[in-house]
Amino acid sequence: MKPEFQNLTSKIVKAKNSPTIFRLGVFVVLAAIIVLMFPRYNNAFRYHFELGKPWGYNTLTADFDFPIYKTDEQMEKDQQQLLSTFVPIFKYIPRVQREVKVVSLETMEWLQNEGYTRIAINQNKYPLSEVYTPMTAHKKFGYDCATNLVLDTARTESLRSKMLATLSPTQGMVQKGEKIVGKGEIITDRTYQVLQSLRRAYDDEALGTKQRTLSVLGESMLVLLFLCLFVVYLYVFRICYLRSTSTVLFFALQMFIVIGLACLALRFNLSVYLIPFAWVPILTRVFFDSRTALFLHFTTILITSIVVPAPVEFFFIQIVVGMVAVSSLSDMTRRAQLVQTAAWILLAQVVAYTAITFAQTGAITSIDPWMYLYFVICALLTVGCYGLIYSFEKLFRFISSITLVELTDINSELLHTLAERAPGTFQHSMQVSNLAAEAAKAIGANALLVRTGALYHDIGKITDPLYYVENQAGVENPLLSMDPRDAAQVVMAHVTEGEKIARRNHLPEVIINFITTHHGTSLVRYFYNTYCNAHPKEKVDESLFRYPGAKPSTKEGAILMMADAIEARSRSLEDFSEESIAKTVNLMIDAQIADGQFAETPLSFKDVEDIRRVFTTRLVAMNHHRISYPTLNK
Repeated sequence: MKPEFQNLTSKIVKAKNSPTIFRLGVFVVLAAIIVLMFPRYNNAFRYHFELGKPWGYNTLTADFDFPIYKTDEQMEKDQQQLLSTFVPIFKYIPRVQREVKVVSLETMEWLQNEGYTRIAINQNKYPLSEVYTPMTAHKKFGYDCATNLVLDTARTESLRSKMLATLSPTQGMVQKGEKIVGKGEIITDRTYQVLQSLRRAYDDEALGTKQRTLSVLGESMLVLLFLCLFVVYLYVFRICYLRSTSTVLFFALQMFIVIGLACLALRFNLSVYLIPFAWVPILTRVFFDSRTALFLHFTTILITSIVVPAPVEFFFIQIVVGMVAVSSLSDMTRRAQLVQTAAWILLAQVVAYTAITFAQTGAITSIDPWMYLYFVICALLTVGCYGLIYSFEKLFRFISSITLVELTDINSELLHTLAERAPGTFQHSMQVSNLAAEAAKAIGANALLVRTGALYHDIGKITDPLYYVENQAGVENPLLSMDPRDAAQVVMAHVTEGEKIARRNHLPEVIINFITTHHGTSLVRYFYNTYCNAHPKEKVDESLFRYPGAKPSTKEGAILMMADAIEARSRSLEDFSEESIAKTVNLMIDAQIADGQFAETPLSFKDVEDIRRVFTTRLVAMNHHRISYPTLNK
């Protein structure tokens, strides 16, 4: 291969891989941010406790040997006891009255305040009662006595320091593996002292640095592991999500918000149960599917469990929350459903917390009444998720079931205009929406989405409604007098016009996609055949008669394309028997498959067969014969 081609190939591969690298990089950056957000508490010591309060974590055992340090009160008491035998050292200053021991008034006050009862002079000890100040000596002996004793500060402090150095700051040791405190146990004076000693051991510079390094390393490894498992899930089961940059950013932003709020609560010593972790499964379920919602929720609470108190209890309760949120919100089409979901979550949290507390402690006194208040606040915050749904819709250009329901309102301005200007097209769209929704239900596709897309798929016919036969109502078709090539261009224009109208009216991108793909790149068969028959020897340029596309890429898009063509074709039938309708359905779908219109969709053979069956059944029901009513004989 020539170097130029090798360079070109290399550039193409790099360009193709760049979005993938970026999306994977989002998770790596998220992992780094999460680890940085984790609260560090007191270096590597990450427990909060209070004297006389229950231990809120799992049973704590010693990871290494450490001494039990005495309390400040104990140290002060021991020092006083030790210093009770200590005497300060004085030096004689030669004076006439050598037999009288005289110190300055300031020195005497210091000796008394320190509690000394004796002093040492040249290795001899004398009671403080034999020592005088100049004033007391004068009163005692009747004559003035000068100060002849001076404190030997250097020797006194040296001797005092050596004596205090012999005093041990610890009392006993805790051995590695030894139990320190059990979950739910009250923090007694003894336990508090041991925990403070453990905190002090972690504060040791050498140990603290090592522990912090290993702690951060372990946290990083766990966070990356959990995120990698989520990426693997997406790769195996939801590759389309992993290929979408906006979807990856949506998942990452959810985890960042919820985990960030949890870390913030922990930093301010607030309960982590105030944080509405149900936001993650609710938001994900509204825009995507239940399995992904649960998997993302599990990933989020696993990461949060690294730093929360009592992680097993936390994980147990939050698993219940996620399952209840997804189960009670199978398809959110009404605002009231969110309130109902919040109520079920509140009930589930109360039951789960009560059950796990009884199971672990077997005592009703272990219940913390404040927890129930936290659950109520969390439920109220869960309802606030509605505002996030709207924000994420605008930010990531997603579409929720609530928005779809609002778009299906036939009294909306755009659909009302369609019904007014192109009544035939409006009725056609209604029939197509019913057909497509039934087919979507049969194969597990999004029925509400395809129903909404069907209502808007022909919105472009508003511009020139009389060019389309369903709106002509007996008026001669103006297209028949035109050149078939021009007529085909006029017919195909409703796709591009529909896209323009949809964008002017700010319809979601997913609905616009139905407008641009509901004909795919198929031929305007009527005018193509007419032109070919009129010019049998001419090589006809098919591009003049093909819709601009693109082809549908989703099950819903394929269903709409089938339903649109079959509903229109069924109106030309004279025989509405089941056999005739089934034949028409099969011919239309087979022609679209042969034309490669569904090559980019994930439809299976079974899906196609189910769609055929539903279309046939529904069309037979829509076009059933009614009995003739007899006239009244006079």
